Amino acid sequence: MPTVPTLRNVSPEDAALDAWHLRQIDRVVAEGLAAGHMPGCVVCVGRQGRIVLRKAYGRRQVAPAPEAMTTRTVFDLASLTKPIATATSIMRLVEDGKLRLDDPAGRHLPEFTGGGKERITVAQLLTHQSGLTPDNPLRDYDRGPEEAWRRICALKLRAEPGKRFLYSDVGYIVLAELVRRVSGMGLDEFARRRIFEPLGMSETGFLPPEALRPRAAPTDQRDGRWIRGEVHDPRAWRLGGVAGHAGLFSTACDLAVFASMMLGRGAWGDVRVLGERTFEEMTRPREVAGGGLRALGWDVRSGYSSHRGEAFTPRAFGHGGFTGTALWIDPDADLFVIFLSNRLHPDGKGEVNTLAGRIGTIAAAAGRLRAIEDARPPVAPPDAHRGRVLTGLDVLQRDGFRQLAGRRVGLITNHTGLNRAGVSNVQLLAGAPGVTLVKLFSPEHGLEGTLDQDVVADARQAATDLPVLSLYGKTRRPTKQMLAGLDTLVFDLQDVGTRFYTYPATMAYAMEAAAECGLRFVVLDRPNPINGADVAGCVLEDGRESFVGFHTLPVRHGMTIGELARLYAADRKLALDLHVVPMAGWRRGMLLDATGLRWVDPSPNMRSLTEALLYPGIGLLETTNLSVGRGTATPFELIGAPWIDEARLAEELTASKLPGIRFEPVRFTPTASKFAGEPCGGVRMHITSRRALRPVRTGLEIALTLRRLYGRQWQMDAMDRLLLNGPALKGLLAGRTVPEIEWAWQDRLEEFLQRRSRVLLY
Repeated sequence: MPTVPTLRNVSPEDAALDAWHLRQIDRVVAEGLAAGHMPGCVVCVGRQGRIVLRKAYGRRQVAPAPEAMTTRTVFDLASLTKPIATATSIMRLVEDGKLRLDDPAGRHLPEFTGGGKERITVAQLLTHQSGLTPDNPLRDYDRGPEEAWRRICALKLRAEPGKRFLYSDVGYIVLAELVRRVSGMGLDEFARRRIFEPLGMSETGFLPPEALRPRAAPTDQRDGRWIRGEVHDPRAWRLGGVAGHAGLFSTACDLAVFASMMLGRGAWGDVRVLGERTFEEMTRPREVAGGGLRALGWDVRSGYSSHRGEAFTPRAFGHGGFTGTALWIDPDADLFVIFLSNRLHPDGKGEVNTLAGRIGTIAAAAGRLRAIEDARPPVAPPDAHRGRVLTGLDVLQRDGFRQLAGRRVGLITNHTGLNRAGVSNVQLLAGAPGVTLVKLFSPEHGLEGTLDQDVVADARQAATDLPVLSLYGKTRRPTKQMLAGLDTLVFDLQDVGTRFYTYPATMAYAMEAAAECGLRFVVLDRPNPINGADVAGCVLEDGRESFVGFHTLPVRHGMTIGELARLYAADRKLALDLHVVPMAGWRRGMLLDATGLRWVDPSPNMRSLTEALLYPGIGLLETTNLSVGRGTATPFELIGAPWIDEARLAEELTASKLPGIRFEPVRFTPTASKFAGEPCGGVRMHITSRRALRPVRTGLEIALTLRRLYGRQWQMDAMDRLLLNGPALKGLLAGRTVPEIEWAWQDRLEEFLQRRSRVLLY
C-alpha cells in the first residue's frame, strides 16, 4: 500500500533558510493584526519536504465570544478551491484519457452550446479565457442546482473565447459539472477519492463534517447567524456547498501536504497524484489575452496576484481566496508559503492580500539571500596567516621600486601609508633609487589624518620639505596646475570598505585628472579591513554620484582599493595608464587583524576594527539627527539622542535578535558633533560574532526601530544622503521589514557582483 511521509518540523537552517529573515514574519503579522486587517491567521512555510514555520496568530473568532487561533483551525478556502480541487481533478481526468485540454466543453456537455459557447475549450475555462461572465446574478441560483445550471447554459458570452482574460467563477462551475459528467462522481467525491484521501488529507473537503466545525474559523453572518463550517460564497452555498469555484475547506497541515506533492512534481512519497508531464503542463506559465501569466487553475503573475511574494522565482504559481487565504508554490526554490485567515470576520472589512504578499517575499528572500551569503569565503580568524600579508607598498619595496623607475611622482597619501615595519611611503619613495618624488597630495583629514574640519589647507611636509597639496580644500580634484611636472600619480591610502568613506572618491577624481593629463596612475593595494568577501546594501542609483557616493557601488563593496580603481576605470571607460601593485598573501576572507598588519586610525573617528565593522550600518544613520558617538571615545559603537529612552530602545533591538551583535542601554554626553554637551539616551553595540554580524542589516533594523518608536522626533529622510537609493528609503519610510527592503535592491546588487567579478585580483 502506498505510504505518505509525515511532514517533519525542522529549523530554518536545516532547510537552508535564514531564521532571522523568517522571524520578520512575526512583525508583519503583528502589524496586520494591529491594523485590523484580520482577527487572526495561520502561516506555514515549507522547504525541501519539511516545515520550517507553522504558527498561529491572533484569534479565529472575536464574536460572539473570543477564541484563540490555532494551527489546526479549519478555513473556508474560497477560490483556492479552483486550483486545488477543480483544476487538479480536471488534470487527473486528462491523465486518465477521459478529457483533452483542447476539447470543447460542449463535447461532454451538449447543452452548453450556442452563442459561441461551443468553441470554449477546457484549457480556456482553466485559464479564465472562456469569455464567460465573471458572475451571473444570484437569483439564477435561488431555485437549486438544476435550474442554476440551465441558466448558466443560457448565458451569453462577454467576449470571444480565447480573446480576453475574464476571471470567471462561472467558468469553474462549468468545470465542476464537467468533472461530474465525465467521471460519474460529484467534484467533492472525485477530489476526495483521487486527491485528498491518497495524500492523507483527512481534514480537507467540501461540507466539513460535524466533528470539524468547532475548529472552523467563522467568516461573516448570514440570516443573522455566524457562518462557521459553511461556505461563505453565496453561489456555492445555493449550490449545496459544492461548487467548482468555492466551497473547499482545509487546514494548514493538510495544505502543506498538497503543496509538498506539487513540489514533488505531482508525487508525495509513494503517492502520485499527477504524472510529471501532467504537472509540467498544469503549472507551465501561459500568456493570457490582455496581458499577464496564468497556469491551468493557478495564477502566476496577473492582476489578481497581489498576494504573490516579490522574491519568488518566475516559475512560482499560486492562488488566493476571497475569505483571506493564499497559497504559493515555488518549484525552483523548493518552497511553499501558506497564509490562511478569516479576514471577513467580524465585519467583512478586512484586507490581507498585501500582507500575504509581504510574507511570501520574506519567506522566499530567506532562501535566496541565504544562498548568496553561503557562497562567501569564510572569514579568517585573527591568528590565521598572521605575518604573511604584504601590502602593495611592501611589494613595491621588495621589487626595488622598479614599477616607478625613472618616474616623476606625485604621491596621494596620508599617515596610513606605512609598510609592514611602520616606515612611511613618503620616506621610502623619497629615498628610492630612480624615483623622483615631486609632490604630495592629502585627502580628507590631511596628511597626518588628524583634522576633522570642512576644509584642509595646503601645507609642506617637514621631513622632506615637499609641498602637500590638499584634495579636500578649494578643489577635490587635482588641477592641471597641481599635476604640472609629474608623469605619474601614486595612490596609497587605507580604505575601510564602505561606499561613503571618502578616500576612494579622492582616488576616482585623481584617476580622471590623470587620464585627462596623460599621467600614469599607480595604486599600491591594501587590505579591505572588514574583509573582501561580504557585499551588502543598496547600490547607489545612477546619476546620484557625489563625494560620499562616487560610483555605483553597494554600501559594503567587498573590494580592495586597487580593485575599486580597476572597477572605476572599466565602468567609466577611462583612457588611463592604470597599474595596480597587488598585495601578497592576502585572502578575501581576512579581516585586518588576520593579516599581521597593524591597525592605524585612518581618520579621527575610525579608531578600531570594531568601529570599521559597524560603520557600513551605523554610518548610514549619521546624516540624521542622531549621535553616532562622535565626540566620545568610541564613535560608531554607540548611538543616541536626548529624546531616546535607552532602556526601551535596547529592549526593542534585543528583541529583534539581530545576528552577531548585542545592545546595551547607555547614557552619554558627546563633547563634539551632534548634541555636544547634551545628555543622550541610547545603546552601545557589542559584536558577539564577527562571522554572523551583518552591519548594513543592523543599521536598517535600528532605523526601522527608531522610526517605530520615535517617528516624530527622528528625521529618517536624511538617511538618503548616504543611502543614495530612493526605493530603499521608500521601503524604510513605509515600515517594510529588512528582508523586504534588501530584496528590493537584490537585482542591482547581483548586477554589481557581476561587474565586480571581472576586476577582482584575489
